[in-house]
Amino acid sequence: MKFEKKSLKFLEKYLNTSSPTGYEHKGQEVWMDYIRPYVDKIEVDHYGTCYGIINPEAEFKVVIEAHADEISWYVNYITDEGLIYVIRNGGSDQTIAPSKVVHIHGENGIVKGVFGWPAIHTRTNQNEPTPKIENIFIDCGATSKKEVEDMGIFVGCMITYPDEFFEMNDRYFVCRALDNRIGGFMIAEVARLLKENKKSIPFGLYITNSVQEEVGLYGADMIADTIKPNIAIVTDVTHDTTTPMIEKKKEGDQKCGAGPVVFFAPSVHHTIRELIIDTAKAKKIPFQRAAASRATGTDTDAFAHSNGGVPSALISLPLRYMHTTVEMVAKEDVANVIKLIYETVLKIKPEMKLKYH
Repeated sequence: MKFEKKSLKFLEKYLNTSSPTGYEHKGQEVWMDYIRPYVDKIEVDHYGTCYGIINPEAEFKVVIEAHADEISWYVNYITDEGLIYVIRNGGSDQTIAPSKVVHIHGENGIVKGVFGWPAIHTRTNQNEPTPKIENIFIDCGATSKKEVEDMGIFVGCMITYPDEFFEMNDRYFVCRALDNRIGGFMIAEVARLLKENKKSIPFGLYITNSVQEEVGLYGADMIADTIKPNIAIVTDVTHDTTTPMIEKKKEGDQKCGAGPVVFFAPSVHHTIRELIIDTAKAKKIPFQRAAASRATGTDTDAFAHSNGGVPSALISLPLRYMHTTVEMVAKEDVANVIKLIYETVLKIKPEMKLKYH
């Protein structure tokens, strides 16, 4: 699967730029620089959600949305010996932390550290420790709390993983934070295609990259009230359930390489979902189906439940190893999500009947 060089260059730079929840601004700057030629206007709200607008004067508004933030850690406690204990910022997985290199975003710039762990020789089967929030710790080479603070590290500093983007076997993109900056990439590509293909749309299109999804859908909740859209199409990642130790009876049956995943859930509007499925069939775009009880757990819920109810739908990208530093997505699926959102946008009409049925 081939992508344009400028698109891949943007994707690599965007993924390699840290964008932890609450500190998304550097990643958002990269994203805005890329979409600027493809939209008529760019706005940023008070908490950092960015959106590019095509036809900003139009009354009928359609949102295509992804979220920009990545999971991370906060410095929570510094011992007298200079070791750092952490708390989560989002759904960070303590089991993958031991032996990982980290970037501590201190007041004097980035400081490298490592999540330490006792050597296997010192552990016994009778007392085998497991990584927990209470026992994982970061060593930044200091021997005292004062030395840590002299480095510019204090309680509240953000901690991210530095693992960078690469392609594997010409089939997968691999990186931390594909959840969900790959979504920001895909909606940006929709904007690019609309501009380069000189497509005219009869409504305002709001290409929206929201903050703070990983801690409660807060960015989407705020921006939905600001934009007040008539329709929202959200893209996020979902689990590839073909990998080991995942129960399909619980998590469903989705896999990388089989196409975008269209969700069925209470917050997903029938008319918008059917438009997406009809578009996929008409354009011969492969797709999968998944169901979510109660809530999707994505920004779809925030948009759907805003402003008295906004017709919303969710197109997900299958992903392996979520919330690790080696998240994987199939390049073919990325291309097909872009195509499905693009083709669906071209079918939307302001006069559409949006009554729930």
